[in-house]
Amino acid sequence: MALRALKFASLTAAASGIYLYGNKFLDPNDFGVVRVGRAIATVHLRSAERLRELCCSNRGTFIKVGQHLGALDYLLPEEYTRTLKVLHSQAPQSTRQEIEQVIREDLGKEIKELFVSFEDTPLGAASLAQVHKAVLQDGRTVAVKIQHPKVQAQSSKDILLMEVLLLVVKQIFPDFEFMWLVEEAKKNLPLELDFLNEGRNAEKVAHMLKNFDFLKVPRIYWELSTSRVLLMEFMEGGQVNDRAYMERNGINVNEISRNLGKLYSEMIFVNGFVHCDPHPGNVLVKKCPASGKAHIILLDHGLYQVLSESFRMDYCHLWQALIKADMKRVQKYSRRLGAGDLYPLFACMLTARSWESVNRGIDQSPVSASEDMEIRSNAAAYLPQITQLLNNVPRQMLLLLKTNDLLRGIESALHTRASASSFLNMSRCCIRAVSTYQRNKSHSLYRRAQISLTEALSLWQINLYEFFLWLKGSQLGNWVIALLRRMHHFTY
Repeated sequence: MALRALKFASLTAAASGIYLYGNKFLDPNDFGVVRVGRAIATVHLRSAERLRELCCSNRGTFIKVGQHLGALDYLLPEEYTRTLKVLHSQAPQSTRQEIEQVIREDLGKEIKELFVSFEDTPLGAASLAQVHKAVLQDGRTVAVKIQHPKVQAQSSKDILLMEVLLLVVKQIFPDFEFMWLVEEAKKNLPLELDFLNEGRNAEKVAHMLKNFDFLKVPRIYWELSTSRVLLMEFMEGGQVNDRAYMERNGINVNEISRNLGKLYSEMIFVNGFVHCDPHPGNVLVKKCPASGKAHIILLDHGLYQVLSESFRMDYCHLWQALIKADMKRVQKYSRRLGAGDLYPLFACMLTARSWESVNRGIDQSPVSASEDMEIRSNAAAYLPQITQLLNNVPRQMLLLLKTNDLLRGIESALHTRASASSFLNMSRCCIRAVSTYQRNKSHSLYRRAQISLTEALSLWQINLYEFFLWLKGSQLGNWVIALLRRMHHFTY
């Protein structure tokens, strides 16, 4: 059904374009589809603006949920995501008196007793907390994350109110299926409000990815941390989507994009422990003066998704099928992940590519501006089907979809989206993850050796292909090709 709908939409758009092109005297405004489309966009815009006003008025949990929706660039109509993105810069700020109160209640001391200096203006303010730069009595410069004082008390009431509002809307509009938002908020908010849990997440991911020397995670100072106050090593840099900053500081944009892809491929496919809030304010870049290497600084470790082994394996197999354009396996693993007959739409949502590109192979050509616009505009047309999918897929998938969209936004800003290297890194991680799983399940020494050999050969093929791509794009490769052509010319 979804496949037929996708084809029908494409054919209708193409036919309308041809007819308009052929008839110079027709006014596009005379077409019902244009008028209806404009009306739908206006309704979405008004609804989005009212939702933004509601989030700003109620603050706290409402802003958190609004920010979540604003991150779903390729899943929701653009009117919603564009309007709700401003919530990242309109988060509430606690007053100096409120900050002093939280520190006094949690640490039992006044600010002047703990710090030599404490900057009144926060480095950043979010829906649940804000961060200040300070200097401890022993001279260490730290970042102090302090929870807004009323958030914890109001969060349970806000979730209940949100649940009632969504149930009322669903009675009026049966296709409105956003109860997953409430379910996710119920599960994740208590974890995000516990800053000790955030500190443990930071230490876990730092240890888990210790082999990546380009990754920096702030150290946690446990002696001055509580569930509402978190003291961390102070780190600074430019935001990961700031291409101009990177160019000014001699940072290789493609290297940053490639390393960010490595980090998330490792987290998702290999470890199943995923940092799910990689918006640009939480991912910084900085060039180390001593080594000249560019570092990625990962901040805000409150929101992580733990993937079950069975989900992670199905997700690995699905991405392998998408990269190879193996449509039978795309259908098989999409269905296993809850997509049902809507598997073509699910594939488009995961990759943010058109169904035609998915069939051709998502690594075969970069995303064009027209394709990107098509995907965004189709989010409004398929909103009922998208909400149905979001309700049907495993809950683990929801934060991954948000994470995918945030990462795509960074790649788009850096102009590195859908590069061949990103798919190669994903393939490597999928191969390693599946091979490790198969070895752990096998009791035969011969079978484990066979799996290891197959893994080594597959990784060698990827390395060879990557070398070919490098050679093809390098000056040395051009010289080799020119030499071969000249030799061929002399031979004949």
